Amino acid sequence: MRLTWLGHACFSLAGSRTVLIDPFIPEGSLTMEPDIVAVTHAHADHLGIAAQLSKKTVAINEVAKYLRSKGVPAEPMNLGGSITVDGVGFTMTPALHSSWLEDEGPGFYGGVAAGFIVTMDGISVYHAGDTALFSDMQLIRDLYRPDVALLPVSGRYTMGPDAAMIAARYIGARLVIPMHYDPSPANREDLLNFKQALERTTAIRVRILSPGESIEVGPESSGE
Repeated sequence: MRLTWLGHACFSLAGSRTVLIDPFIPEGSLTMEPDIVAVTHAHADHLGIAAQLSKKTVAINEVAKYLRSKGVPAEPMNLGGSITVDGVGFTMTPALHSSWLEDEGPGFYGGVAAGFIVTMDGISVYHAGDTALFSDMQLIRDLYRPDVALLPVSGRYTMGPDAAMIAARYIGARLVIPMHYDPSPANREDLLNFKQALERTTAIRVRILSPGESIEVGPESSGE
């Protein structure tokens, strides 16, 4: 699987299908054509251009209903549920965060926030969405054994690097990729400290990607 960070919480997973998660792309335009879109929650910096793309879109029930009203062929689901779309598995996991559809006047309730376990070509990727640390991340490890964990580290609207270190240990994925942070040089030191501390104390590898950067990942890959 080829995994590309497009900035913020947006990732492309390219294998037998191309899956685009949280299609908000602050660093530029989309240069690939997704087969499937997944949206973790309704905030504009995650819902992004899902309506404009109008691809098969996996989302919490309330967001899926909203997208269907825009003509998008959305697949609704809810926490703990699993579906398969064109051979790609999606399991919706909890996230501790809010969710609000912001593009309609004052906005309205967008269901609960979520994460995803995405399974394709024998590889399992956990996208945590926007979340605080919670101890039931250990159940995500026990139930789904993800190969890769994509974890927010921004520290204002989500958990920060210290909490994300605990989350990484709870989840147990071989490879962790931080997301949902300002990629400016000013934040580089905190990310490097996060990487060094986690790699020094565990067998987990951390890859800090630049917007647009891709890596190849697999069940035994450390993303190097």
